[in-house]
Amino acid sequence: MPALRDIESAAAVHRIDDAVLRRRARHVVTENARVLTIAEKLRNGADPREIGPILTAAHESLRDDFEVSTPALDAAVSAARDAGAHGARMVGGGFGGNVIALVDRDDTASVADAVRDRFARSGFEAPRTFVVVPGAVRTASFDQLSNFCA
Repeated sequence: MPALRDIESAAAVHRIDDAVLRRRARHVVTENARVLTIAEKLRNGADPREIGPILTAAHESLRDDFEVSTPALDAAVSAARDAGAHGARMVGGGFGGNVIALVDRDDTASVADAVRDRFARSGFEAPRTFVVVPGAVRTASFDQLSNFCA
């Protein structure tokens, strides 16, 4: 079998007998497809809001197929979406990472408030929220990355 990155359809993972491994492989294959879709949309000048549902689908896959989400992360994603975020997903380390939500500038405060409120009602520790704005993408050469990682 080729590497998971070489599989173009999640249907190809049906041959994996172990149910857990099949779900993990499905997540990897569908996540690769989501990344390519987002890159294509952004390169072609699509409205960035269009990637919101893809972010949410990624979170659902991390939660259901890869099983690395937590109740707090799920609550943050749900609260952000309920408050008007175009999409949200966990990022970083599973089992307690972070959530990124795609939100219109005018809605950032209300979405952050909704997440804090959901956490308070759920008995979770108050989250820290940060507003970030995307910037230009910079690329680095392999040599630059090698030097950075050394």
